[in-house]
Amino acid sequence: MYRFLQQTVAEYMTRTVTTVSRELTVRDLNQMFERDDFNTYPVEADGQVVGLVTKFDLLKCFAFTPSQMVPRYDDLMNRTVADIMTSAYIYVGADTKLTRVLQLMVEHRIRSIPAIDNDNRLVGIIAREDVIKALAASAQGDA
Repeated sequence: MYRFLQQTVAEYMTRTVTTVSRELTVRDLNQMFERDDFNTYPVEADGQVVGLVTKFDLLKCFAFTPSQMVPRYDDLMNRTVADIMTSAYIYVGADTKLTRVLQLMVEHRIRSIPAIDNDNRLVGIIAREDVIKALAASAQGDA
């Protein structure tokens, strides 16, 4: 397990990441979630990450309270990612230790975290599954 303490995001992140634009409709986003079986997409504009959109963000469109009427389904599905995305998001660098990633995931109950470079450009994404894989690989060395 000591090996895990030294491992970084770069060693386990997915480098080819599917992103979406702010102009994408919620309908198209929903189809992407179904097709790709992802939980999160980074939102890019001009080559930089400007937010994240998750299945939870999509689900929140349909939540209502006594003070909020629910629009028609088609009206909701024609909204854009810009309407539902999260602009303030947690990110890490490729050199971030996996121990920090694990801490962030547990503390904020998030499934994946984008890896961003100094120019706010996406270099990868690290998911829970990647961290679990790193933990298992570290444990193999202890055996």
